[in-house]
Amino acid sequence: MLTSGFDNMPQNSVASLAWAHPLVQEWFAGRFGSPTEPQEQGWPPILAGKSTLICAPTGSGKTLAAFLACIDRLIRKALGGGLQDRTEVLYVSPLKALSNDIRKNLEVPLSEITALAGQRGLLMPPIRAAVRTGDTLPPERRAMLARPPHILVTTPESLYILLTAEKSRAILGNIETVIVDEIHAVADDKRGAHLALSLERLDALIAQSRPNRPPVRIGLSATQKPIELVAKFLVGNGRGEPIIVNIGHRRALDLAVEVPRSELGSIATNEMWEEVYDRLAELVRQHRSTLVFVNTRRLSERISHHLAQRLGADAVAAHHGSLARKVRLAAEYKLKSGDVRVLVATASLELGIDIGTVDLVCQIGSPHSIAVALQRIGRAGHWRGAVPKGRLFAMTRDELIECAALVRALRQGELDQLEIPDSPLDILAQQIVAMCACEEWNEDDCSGPCSGRTLTAIWPARTLTQCSKSFPRESRRAAAVTGPICIATASGIASEAGAAAAWWRLQTAALFLSPRFTRLWHSRKAPWRVLSPRTSQPRACAAMSSC
Repeated sequence: MLTSGFDNMPQNSVASLAWAHPLVQEWFAGRFGSPTEPQEQGWPPILAGKSTLICAPTGSGKTLAAFLACIDRLIRKALGGGLQDRTEVLYVSPLKALSNDIRKNLEVPLSEITALAGQRGLLMPPIRAAVRTGDTLPPERRAMLARPPHILVTTPESLYILLTAEKSRAILGNIETVIVDEIHAVADDKRGAHLALSLERLDALIAQSRPNRPPVRIGLSATQKPIELVAKFLVGNGRGEPIIVNIGHRRALDLAVEVPRSELGSIATNEMWEEVYDRLAELVRQHRSTLVFVNTRRLSERISHHLAQRLGADAVAAHHGSLARKVRLAAEYKLKSGDVRVLVATASLELGIDIGTVDLVCQIGSPHSIAVALQRIGRAGHWRGAVPKGRLFAMTRDELIECAALVRALRQGELDQLEIPDSPLDILAQQIVAMCACEEWNEDDCSGPCSGRTLTAIWPARTLTQCSKSFPRESRRAAAVTGPICIATASGIASEAGAAAAWWRLQTAALFLSPRFTRLWHSRKAPWRVLSPRTSQPRACAAMSSC
């Protein structure tokens, strides 16, 4: 029977996993024993279909908390014969390396559960996971379109492309769960506004076949403050706030600041760098695996070169965004398998990546952020019950003061205050071009002050409103492809010059996208060629038409 061996599970595990399929329960109990706190508190709202934001320390299992409910749903469909070749789970991460890591970590539980089903005499079709980033090879992209994976792992930029291309849009229409990992890394800049608009476009796409049932959004992060603001960013403007599972971000840390033997000054001398290289080599020899973070790609190559002279070329590897895909993946694999003793990386390995049993993290110079320091040091001891060990190397007097302040802030549990940018008109303009390039849009469905309108449903655009008085209705009449879109700012949040500049950027992009737009532009009959009589420039809320 399926429950053989299941009766010996811990009782607390049985109670916490009562909702899961017996196959999932048996696998989880054999693999982990009992759930962690973020898993126990995160599963109930996720299973209830509510958007959920989970804040928990690194290595606490919050990613599995988001995925396990989705895996359980897919397994039930597979065993019941209802699993179709369509994408139901979308995972968005800010780093390509994190996307590759998640795919690999998904393959382990999926393969083990499939093998366990075979042992129990159950025939279960395989559940597939795939990665779509800028590194994905063309044959893999074509195979993904021909046979969509059940779980799709991607980045914000690749999601934007998938939503715009006609063939890839077809595989996104059945998504039921969206997981946004390391949400703090994108929430405080325009990249986050861009992702938020992509998620709203995804909701609009799904609503065409599944009205009134948008996908459940799950946000994950270890460093977010204020958490209520990040929750609003996750779900958007005008919607109810998600369920917040706040376990906290504090955990025991082994921290220290290292300085060269030479006296610190305003710059680091060559003698000081030689002392740092020697100290790094000494620390690497004392630990099984070490991860060294630097702030520039050039410094990554430089330090890896000097460490290779001291430790051997086979014991050192570099990792940053300028390296070729094969080189980066090889470096990640070597560290995870123990083939190299030390990996020198930039922010490309910063967020939530399980790159093996890293014993020590060294940061060269100040990371300039409490959250960045916490994320990087958290790569060490990235498993349940471990204590992360980090060493910060100050190269100047200014860096010494900053590193000391960072260590004090980390020990006191402080975090950086996130500030979400308001009214990102340039991001709106870019997304409008993409929206109109792939389908028809009605002006009323595209912008407006209430929820359900794609452009203004995101939290960064909450201060934007629809302008309906700038042009007569007949001049804003829908063109052959789509109706014109009119965006203005409320309460003077953005300047008229800023709105006009965003509008001009939109027109420039559209001119290169559509020959039809070019013909209409040169015909001098299009409604968007209305200029202000005094400035000979487009009005701040000038109508923008299709491409």
